[in-house]
Amino acid sequence: MRHVDEYRDPEAVRAVADRIRETVTRPWTLMEVCGGQTHSILKFGLDELLPAGLSLVHGPGCPVCVTPLEMIDRAVAIASRPDVIFCSFGDMLRVPGSHTDLLKVKAGGGDVRIVYSPLDALRLARENPGRKVVFFAVGFETTAPANAMAVSRAAKEGLENFSVLVAHVLVPPALEALLSSEDVRIQGLLAPGHVCAVTGYRDYEPVAERHGVPIVVTGFEPLDLLEGALAAVTQLESGQARVENRYPRAVVREGNPAALRMIDDVFVVSDRSWRGVGEIPRSGYTLAPKYSRLDAAEVFDVGGIEVNEPEECQSGLVLQGRLRPSECPEFGTRCTPEHPLGATMVSTEGACAAYFHYGRARQDGSSARAEGTG
Repeated sequence: MRHVDEYRDPEAVRAVADRIRETVTRPWTLMEVCGGQTHSILKFGLDELLPAGLSLVHGPGCPVCVTPLEMIDRAVAIASRPDVIFCSFGDMLRVPGSHTDLLKVKAGGGDVRIVYSPLDALRLARENPGRKVVFFAVGFETTAPANAMAVSRAAKEGLENFSVLVAHVLVPPALEALLSSEDVRIQGLLAPGHVCAVTGYRDYEPVAERHGVPIVVTGFEPLDLLEGALAAVTQLESGQARVENRYPRAVVREGNPAALRMIDDVFVVSDRSWRGVGEIPRSGYTLAPKYSRLDAAEVFDVGGIEVNEPEECQSGLVLQGRLRPSECPEFGTRCTPEHPLGATMVSTEGACAAYFHYGRARQDGSSARAEGTG
């Protein structure tokens, strides 16, 4: 298959891994930002091909994982109403809130539906004029254009029964926050290619320059990721720190102009709380004032919910690259996909879920895989 098979070719992958080993002369730590990249790295065992001096840590690039606890509780409160059809992507349903999750709301009789596009929720609003249809708009810049289009269409059609609960987050401000911490140990970044396909990578350039950290835009296939790692360590070994695009088949510096225009029309940049990380200035989207009547938090008056994160879940440290999932004492014991303590064990992009699914052992040597799972 074009653009898949050639990026999984074993000989090509081994050749790049050999070049990495030849290039690295001292210890370096790289962070792959996106959870999808984390899953690919573990699925294909790419980290095991790297030299001992090159470490990969996992970043906050899982939108489900960083959706704040209070936002989950708002979603639960809205979805529990008998007059609401609550629409969401599937991996949000099992993310634990303070007391329950959306899947349990559904099991208890709530009309919670899995959709594959915000336009599916828009169609439901047209077909059910007597019900209030809410779409859970979660994601990084990648999903923002489609969600913005749904809002724009709803406004143009005058749909009074459609609204969105917005939990969008932005990648560059999160990287800025991580790199500004006092004990940062990240020396290079693999940036998410799908995000940059929408936004381009201009916003990453000042981050690389300010912190002296190379940022390499990569895809998700084995060859993409290893070529990204090679580019990053090549810069590090030569004392460079710039943005490099190693995903040119999908990414250009300026991004997608039509998508960016749609985002700029519907959303405004705002401060945003990240689960396990805290509030990061100007790191999210909220609806522009002209679309505020479609804001589900205002429609259902759930904006004032405040919560405290459970202390036993260390997913915040995982999302910041400070802790590997296998180093958490609860990993694979009290915290499993069936009984998660945090979102990183639930999401299809969560680092803890990746470690569990691909059988990475806990730090004490016990198995991370629950008995009877495959």
